[in-house]
Amino acid sequence: MRTRPSDRIHSFFERWFPEQRLFLRSESEQTRFIRLRPGTQALVLFGSAATIAWAILASSVLLMESIGAGNAREQAQRDQALYEERLNALSLARESAEVEALAAHERFNAALNQISDMQSQLLTSEDRRRELETGIGVIQSTLRRTMKERDGARGEVEQAVAILEGRAEAEAERNSLAEVDTTVAFLNEALERTAEERDSMFARAELALEEAEEARFERDMILDRNDRIFTQLEEALTVSVAPLEKMFTKAGLPPSRLLDTVKRGYSGQGGPLTPITFSTKGMEPTADESRANSLLKGLDRMNLYRIAAEKAPFAMPLKSSFRFTSGFGPRWGRMHNGTDFAAGHGTPIYSTADGVVVKAGWHSGFGRMVKIRHEFGIETWYAHMSKLRVSEGQRVSKGQRIGDMGNTGRSTGTHLHYEVRVNGTAVNPMNFIKAAKDVF
Repeated sequence: MRTRPSDRIHSFFERWFPEQRLFLRSESEQTRFIRLRPGTQALVLFGSAATIAWAILASSVLLMESIGAGNAREQAQRDQALYEERLNALSLARESAEVEALAAHERFNAALNQISDMQSQLLTSEDRRRELETGIGVIQSTLRRTMKERDGARGEVEQAVAILEGRAEAEAERNSLAEVDTTVAFLNEALERTAEERDSMFARAELALEEAEEARFERDMILDRNDRIFTQLEEALTVSVAPLEKMFTKAGLPPSRLLDTVKRGYSGQGGPLTPITFSTKGMEPTADESRANSLLKGLDRMNLYRIAAEKAPFAMPLKSSFRFTSGFGPRWGRMHNGTDFAAGHGTPIYSTADGVVVKAGWHSGFGRMVKIRHEFGIETWYAHMSKLRVSEGQRVSKGQRIGDMGNTGRSTGTHLHYEVRVNGTAVNPMNFIKAAKDVF
């Protein structure tokens, strides 16, 4: 007789779980029983064990996750405290750098004033030198005329003596001794007058030579002083222009193209930096004139650099305390085209250069924003503002307040999103800000 699989299973577990019967008696005195076969008992036992094991495992997993979450929160708090400490240190360093930049700017203005004073002294000494050269020329002309007159007087005296001697011999035979004495007296008187005139001319010539020597010495002194002034001006010009050229190069703006653009906008002529004019007689300029013109060209170049620095965004958009929250570059798989500054709600925001407002209003994810167009194909963007203080078409100056910091648009907190675009391409705003710190 074939056995069923369930019977074989019950037979297998019967040695450990013998068959049990559970008797139940009802109110009508009837008795019933429930038979618990070995397989059923084994199934109940294994199910209960599996349930208990699953409960223990789930409790362990929940406990481990709770412990891990607590450690992660503590680590996040420690990281946040460290980050805030670093931000405070950076803020203190930035404020120290601003103080140093202001001091450097004051030194630069003092040097520029000194250069202007030296330039005025240079022009005055140049005028004095020309006057002395003119005086020397007049003295030399007078001396030459005096010497010519002296030589002519000597010739006339010699000629008169010869004539008188010839006449004396011819008339000695015809006239009396009295006439000869009269003639000799006349000649002696004429000779005395000629000698006096000669001595007077010699004295005037010696005085003119002394004056010429003094004028030559004074001219040499002026030339030596001019050389020292030129040297100081050239050194000051080199120290002043080199940092400006380095600042523009670091910001990615070619200095030669900037100067051409500024010259087109400021093409007027005249004023204290006008080059020295030369003589129209075809003479080559002197060494001092060439150096003076070179200095004036350098001063004009430095002035153009200063104008360009006012037209380009080399300033900070905030003057209050802040902290950097995000820089230029890839972020969360996307390109972040600007720099984020976080501060209190309503913090004033300022234009970083002179320009014209081309956008002032709501713009998609930027919220309330302002776009300003500057010289050299540069634009600056200011996004997520809570309030706008300029309108489209308005011309603004460097340092003018254009809005307040807010949290409008696609933003996770109160901050300013600041962008710099050159010819439509976004560049790192910190290139301009860090380059300016080396100069200002």
